[in-house]
Amino acid sequence: MLLKDLFSTVPTTATEALEVFDAAEALDPDFMLGTWHGAELPTDHPLDGLLAASGWWGKQFVDAETVHPLLFPTSDGSALWAFNPAFAFSVLGPATKFSALKNHSFAKPITRLQPLLRARSAKARLRTTRYRGVDTATMVYDQAPVNDVFRRLSDEAVIGAMDLRGSDRPYFFVLYRDESLRVV
Repeated sequence: MLLKDLFSTVPTTATEALEVFDAAEALDPDFMLGTWHGAELPTDHPLDGLLAASGWWGKQFVDAETVHPLLFPTSDGSALWAFNPAFAFSVLGPATKFSALKNHSFAKPITRLQPLLRARSAKARLRTTRYRGVDTATMVYDQAPVNDVFRRLSDEAVIGAMDLRGSDRPYFFVLYRDESLRVV
């Protein structure tokens, strides 16, 4: 599924993405259970391009207490592995200052460093929170002041708004339900 398949007009600004997000249906956390393939929704946010450059694949919600927020493909592409977000958050701030980094792929180095970067346990939880006046499913990171808030676009897709402390607007992405690869 492509972004253009979900939207009559793909949002390209934070204002447009917020209009889509606010119009979308709230979710119960149980709706999020499963494995989801992700794609960035570029809206000129400082983080735009970083997930794509990293080779990020998506997220897995096993249950309310067991969430793997950053999945990456194995070197042969046959499975997924969970990246420890503590490493990502340590470089996130500096990475946003150098826009040239977004134009380079870091997927191969990240895959090579998998033994060091792998999460040894779940690194997030799934809860209901109130965001923009609506109670909806939210992924709460264990190690950072970041929440990913979800709204339903279809039975197979959600829009996510990453609410980061200190950011004046959310970072947007889309998740597509995809159980094609197992998490190892």
